[in-house]
Amino acid sequence: MKYYIYLIKSLKDNHYYIGQTNNLEKRLAQHNEGKVKSTSKRRPFKLIGYKVFYQRNEARGEEYQLKKRLGKGQSL
Repeated sequence: MKYYIYLIKSLKDNHYYIGQTNNLEKRLAQHNEGKVKSTSKRRPFKLIGYKVFYQRNEARGEEYQLKKRLGKGQSL
């Protein structure tokens, strides 16, 4: 199974969000439909980039490191 870390940008306020999923297309749709509580007020979103992993723990580790480096709710 593939796992993804992804970076999306809010077109409403230019903030970025980093996440992790095993279904990138579905997760992006959930963000844009307001089904993700942490991002529902910042819709719509544009996918900026993603990276593929084949082990979930690697994806989670990379997600954690990116969030740690970038901080929460960065406007890059």
